[in-house]
Amino acid sequence: MSDQQDQNAFSEEQKQYLSGFTFGADVARAVQGLPVISGSGSNGTTLALGGGSATVDGEPVPAGPERFAYEAQSAVIASGKKLSKEEQAKREKNPLDMWEEMQARSDAGEFPKGTDVFLQKFHGLFYVAPAQDSYMCRLRIPGGQIQAWQLRGLADLADQSAGPYLDLTTRGNIQLREIPADQAMNILYGTRELNIVPLGSGGDNIRNCTSSPLSGLDPDELIETLPLAKRMHHYILNHREMYGLPRKFNIAFEGGGRIASLEDTNDIGFKAVRVSDENASDDLPAGVYFQLCLGGITGHKDFARYTGVLLRPDECVSVAGAIVRVFIRTGDRTDRKKARLKYVLDDMGFEKFIGEVEAEMGKELTKVDVAKLSVQDIEDRHAHVGVFPQKQTGMNSLGVVFPVGRMTTDQARTLADLSLRYSNGDIRLTVWQNLMLTNISDADLPAVQEAIRACGLDYEANSIRAGLVACTGSAGCKFAGAPTKANAMAIAEKVESVLTLDLPVNIHLTGCHHSCAQHYIGDIGLIACKVEVGDDMVDGYHICLGGGWGSRQGIAREIFTSIPFEDVPDLVTAILTSYQQHRQDDQESFHQFASRLSDDELKNLIAVPVAA
Repeated sequence: MSDQQDQNAFSEEQKQYLSGFTFGADVARAVQGLPVISGSGSNGTTLALGGGSATVDGEPVPAGPERFAYEAQSAVIASGKKLSKEEQAKREKNPLDMWEEMQARSDAGEFPKGTDVFLQKFHGLFYVAPAQDSYMCRLRIPGGQIQAWQLRGLADLADQSAGPYLDLTTRGNIQLREIPADQAMNILYGTRELNIVPLGSGGDNIRNCTSSPLSGLDPDELIETLPLAKRMHHYILNHREMYGLPRKFNIAFEGGGRIASLEDTNDIGFKAVRVSDENASDDLPAGVYFQLCLGGITGHKDFARYTGVLLRPDECVSVAGAIVRVFIRTGDRTDRKKARLKYVLDDMGFEKFIGEVEAEMGKELTKVDVAKLSVQDIEDRHAHVGVFPQKQTGMNSLGVVFPVGRMTTDQARTLADLSLRYSNGDIRLTVWQNLMLTNISDADLPAVQEAIRACGLDYEANSIRAGLVACTGSAGCKFAGAPTKANAMAIAEKVESVLTLDLPVNIHLTGCHHSCAQHYIGDIGLIACKVEVGDDMVDGYHICLGGGWGSRQGIAREIFTSIPFEDVPDLVTAILTSYQQHRQDDQESFHQFASRLSDDELKNLIAVPVAA
């Protein structure tokens, strides 16, 4: 068959794919200083080598790690598709090379405009107008471990250059808010001087790496995970290609202890499991390993699933790096709504994707049937609040309550001082928007508890406040449809005035479809919306019931829609009252209660009439 006949045998779509593949190969060879195979790419794109550097249509091609993302973008263009505006902005200006530009902007007291608003997020700086005419800075605190001197330093920095408070997040992290334009660089320099580097905490990057909150302290954990979260953090900071993703990415390490890290809600979840002597072999010695789970994104109603790959602890970081590189090549760069790992997995399938990861690593990964693995399920949904006995004899951790994750700078300094006076300065942040003072002796515990209450905080909470999670809301985020933190407190006050729960219940309020507060995994999940009341549009919520994680994994079902907020506290109270009245016994959890009832049955049990 002739070359022309060969070409005619392909469909137009196949021709575009092959053209794009050849173009991508040409770019890669040019970057490496090798001869170009073909003289031009798709659509007449010309490649050239000159002076030791590669160019495409006269534009320089990145020669360093940035080439991974550049080649992925080029393949999209060569296939005849159009990059999203965010991808085009990253192609035209590397966000990592904006330091002098940000310095000049800060010196002039100006905020970014246009696509620079997006690009500056790569440095952790979010211009949050119109919600506030200021920046928010999201930090990176790997594994949620922060030292007392760092917490005190952040409080001082916030007083100097931001609002006088710190926001705790659902990734065991901290945000600074209300940062004026002329204080942007002071924040970036100040955090670095505290050994906190926010690079990549926003934009299309790998977010704060989480681990089990009491890693190394929990007497029941299978393995410490904090060291792995820290190694992953430094791996990201020192591999520039890790900043070339199509969209944001989450990684978590779960050690099997009593406080969940919610690893199944992450793009990559490493879940500790045990291989017993009975299931061990020469190729698989008995011990603790990590299940590799992929594709969690509960805002899109999906949990991470076991891939069949089992890893030794020392393999996790390098495998995560390979997964990210494959995602860089295969992720969607045309549609932001489909640019997460979940959609690559939906398209390729897990087996093919793992094959790509193995090709990236140059070796096969160990596959183990889940039936050979022992999974530990001992999570205590209240363990992050109050006194937690550590495995170190006579020592305790003390969980401090922040119902919606906000503490004043004075409170932060008080907690830092308590940690230094009665402990070794080790403080842990959790994914439940609170923190834990660690290594407190039995003898010192009463003094620490008294001091916590003296500064306006508490270490005890009823089931509502202990499980209350809220995103920033419209008070500080332009996407949010309601002031979620204030609404959450109003709900808690109403519920507490009517009833007391004897089992933990989680209530999650999120302000928009980004689902930062993960409303789909709450027992009761609320997502903000606008509701038409007469001639007005008012703040309201859709209400979902029955979410969960881990062994109680489930996506909450939307039971009530478009409820004006003025009716929401009463409705939530009615839902919880109905739960207490109609559960099968006093040990049935809310998740079990909601799971055994249909949507209509749940509605019919609610005493307060609402328009559903």
